[in-house]
Amino acid sequence: MPARHRLLLGVLALLVVLPTSLLGVGCALSGPRWAGGQSDHFDGERFFTPGAPPLVGSFGSLEGLQSFLKWQSTRQKGPWRPYRDEPFGPPPPRDVAPGAMRVTFINHATTLVQLDGVNVLTDPMYSRRCSPADFAGPERVRPPGIRFEDLPRIDAVVISHNHYDHLDVPTLRRIADTWPRVQIFAGLGNKAYLASKGIEALELDWWDARQVADVTITAVPNQHFSNRGLTDANGTLWSAWVISGASGRAYFGGDTGYGPHFGEIARRLGPMRLAIVPIGAFRPEWFMSPVHMSPKEAVQAALDLDASLAVPMHYGTFSLADDGEDEPVEALTTALLTRPAPFKVLGFGEGVDVPERAR
Repeated sequence: MPARHRLLLGVLALLVVLPTSLLGVGCALSGPRWAGGQSDHFDGERFFTPGAPPLVGSFGSLEGLQSFLKWQSTRQKGPWRPYRDEPFGPPPPRDVAPGAMRVTFINHATTLVQLDGVNVLTDPMYSRRCSPADFAGPERVRPPGIRFEDLPRIDAVVISHNHYDHLDVPTLRRIADTWPRVQIFAGLGNKAYLASKGIEALELDWWDARQVADVTITAVPNQHFSNRGLTDANGTLWSAWVISGASGRAYFGGDTGYGPHFGEIARRLGPMRLAIVPIGAFRPEWFMSPVHMSPKEAVQAALDLDASLAVPMHYGTFSLADDGEDEPVEALTTALLTRPAPFKVLGFGEGVDVPERAR
């Protein structure tokens, strides 16, 4: 057989084997699906957010591949600076005084909320990449704002959903090893996956609540999707969280598109003393808006939640969409000129005492 024919056959074989291999890897990464009964946000096979735009249901699945490929072929990415070391913030207090509430912005969606003798970490992410592989995938452009060793005792962890930039297995293992009595909370269906990684967790449905010392942690609706691989799309529940105690209520949004769920949360649970809301990975809006709020929408969400203080997150750490590194904060500043809201942009590693609600 001529050499050129052998080369052609080799290329054709590669074209056949490579997609099959990638498909096999994608299936292997998939986690177990929730197998409970139907509800107003679970059809017996997949979770969904009631009233969400139809496109939300296709995210993370083969059905959404056409829209994803359209985005990839028309991308206009904003600028991001290369990785740089930055000074860490000061160690947060071990606890806050009775009646006080404090929030520290660590990185991406990782924040520390302290109230009523309980320290809660949200979507903890300390790995270099948010990816199933440590050699490829989105890489952080700056370190976490607080050294892991400087964290105070962690009593509880809330996980908004199972995407790699929000559910980071190495960080969760490190937390469980450091604080063996920590309670880890996630949406329905995530317990089995975490157990397969040696991590014990509690899974909650929307509006379920559990007590951690003097604080109540409640899973509340948001508008997103879930998957770890190719065959588990929307097989586990995504959630926002409300952390409440005698000193008030703190909301953590995880990833979410804008919708009526913000107003519903405030109506059912009351106004928030603190709202931690995402503002990044919002461009292009035609593709991202069903699952990621724009900064303008985040302003409205904070108003819907009737927050005394709103702190933005989910920006400036991983390049996940087309908005540039600084664009989310710049767009938030512009939005606040026409729709004032009590936002405070925190530096990485910066903490602030949350003001009390006016009585």
